[in-house]
Amino acid sequence: MALELIKGNVAVAEAAVRAGLVSYFGYPITPQTELLEYLSARMPELNRAFVQAESELGAINMVYGAACTGRRTMTSSSSPGVSLMQEGLSYISCTELPVVIVDVVRGGPGLGNIAPSQSDYNQATRGGGHGEYHQIVLAPASVQEAIDLTTLAFDLAEKYRSVVMVLMDGSLGQMMEPAELPPFQPIKTEIPDWAVRGIPGRGKHVLTSINIDPPAQERTNIRLMTRWQQVEANEVRYKGYYLEDAEYLVVGYGTAGRISLSAVRAAREKGIKVGLLRPISLAPFPFKVLSDLAEQVKALLVVEMNNGQMLEDVRLAVANRKPIAFYGRMGGMVPFADDVLQEIEALAAGPLSQEEHPRDRWLAKMRVEFGTGA
Repeated sequence: MALELIKGNVAVAEAAVRAGLVSYFGYPITPQTELLEYLSARMPELNRAFVQAESELGAINMVYGAACTGRRTMTSSSSPGVSLMQEGLSYISCTELPVVIVDVVRGGPGLGNIAPSQSDYNQATRGGGHGEYHQIVLAPASVQEAIDLTTLAFDLAEKYRSVVMVLMDGSLGQMMEPAELPPFQPIKTEIPDWAVRGIPGRGKHVLTSINIDPPAQERTNIRLMTRWQQVEANEVRYKGYYLEDAEYLVVGYGTAGRISLSAVRAAREKGIKVGLLRPISLAPFPFKVLSDLAEQVKALLVVEMNNGQMLEDVRLAVANRKPIAFYGRMGGMVPFADDVLQEIEALAAGPLSQEEHPRDRWLAKMRVEFGTGA
């Protein structure tokens, strides 16, 4: 095993290259700019296409065109840049094209700041563009996992002719860790049946997201929904820790999940039987796994670097059967393991009201901490 110390953004870029990335289009924005910068040298070195577009709007539409050829295509950005790409992502999804997008999330809303956040959960998992579509969303919690999920993203994109987003916060993009890069995959030369690349003697293909006839659009939407059912059946991914005897459950993804694991281990040392569920596929979300765990535990704690966006999916899975607490930090603030440990101890100390929304309890505590006028 050849480990090397590598930054998250660079690791994702090199993983994409080794997965057979043929064309990259992007625009610089912190905290993902190193990804673009690395590819600006690496792609031409391998005689592959790299274009720094004039904007995120230009980049996503270049991705749209390149994806029509059936070759492995990717872009990357950060929160407000991904917001600008939503129209293009909706077009790409309706046209049923395989595309990988990396979102290195920063504090918001608006331009916000360049600190790490998880505020893009809803934008990513709910399909932030117009219309009715889904995209696969994968959330790594380490540099190694970011490498592995980037490689997987290209395979899933092609398998389901879908947009696949690798959603990682700014801390993972900037973090350096020992990791192993995968071997090079050969560039795929076969041309998919649906692609627009010309072949002598073959009839032309037209790829479009325009369906003027409403029944035709409805048939397209049914096809997309049927494909998403296959994704939900086959592509749910998660990691569980200390679940066998858990009486309490923490749910967190990405960096928040990684920090929560340290808190869970500390709570275990204090005799609290708590486990951790870390969703890796945020879409499809592990609803059934969480629903089954809700039968086992007394209460749950959701930890996020936002105002409780995944919390709503947890509440859907639990269906008001057990009390849920929430702890979040916003605007680029990262929770400490000691903070999460305190929340676990509070969860185990006494019953929670199921009448009050978990976000309301959390926000009341935040107001006290920061002052009523915060």
